Amino acid sequence: MSKFYCEYCGHMAYTVQSLTASTCQRHPLGPYKGKHKLYEGGEKSQYICKYCGHKSSTIVSLVAGTCQRHPDGQYKGRHAPAL
Repeated sequence: MSKFYCEYCGHMAYTVQSLTASTCQRHPLGPYKGKHKLYEGGEKSQYICKYCGHKSSTIVSLVAGTCQRHPDGQYKGRHAPAL
């Protein structure tokens, strides 16, 4: 069975429809002010931040941390998984 993940918070769902139907706690507009965004990369053994190269074994743990090289400023945004 396929798994689909949110790029912002790492939430997992078994269908794209169920993932994108609910609101996201880490949406850029604010908590629960937007829907989950589909992470378009596949499942990996390791996820890498596209801004700084930080590595993590899950999307959830990657996006939980703030990024030192985020475009909004040092530690002003979260890590973002690279495709």
